Amino acid sequence: MKRLVFKLDYAGKILSGEKVTTIRMHASVREGDIVEVYVGHARVGKALITRVVKKRLSEVSDEEARLDGFRSREELIRALGKIYGKKRVEGDPEVYIIEFKLL
Repeated sequence: MKRLVFKLDYAGKILSGEKVTTIRMHASVREGDIVEVYVGHARVGKALITRVVKKRLSEVSDEEARLDGFRSREELIRALGKIYGKKRVEGDPEVYIIEFKLL
């Protein structure tokens, strides 16, 4: 079964339903997939992938960043820079907005 793995920092937002998307530079999931959700090394349940959208990072809106648990698009970009490398994020890469619903 496919997995979505998150940093431990996001546990509360995921479990409370505040974080319902994840924005990533790679996606191996498709709409309709059921995936296991891990926070750190702990499995917290399963989720249904409800939507996957591909776009340029420059096209991501503040609202999409907020649904991912960030206060702004700029905060999201800083976080992606820490994960994927600042130079890679500065190149306006394609990203995948993955919407999910915990089951």
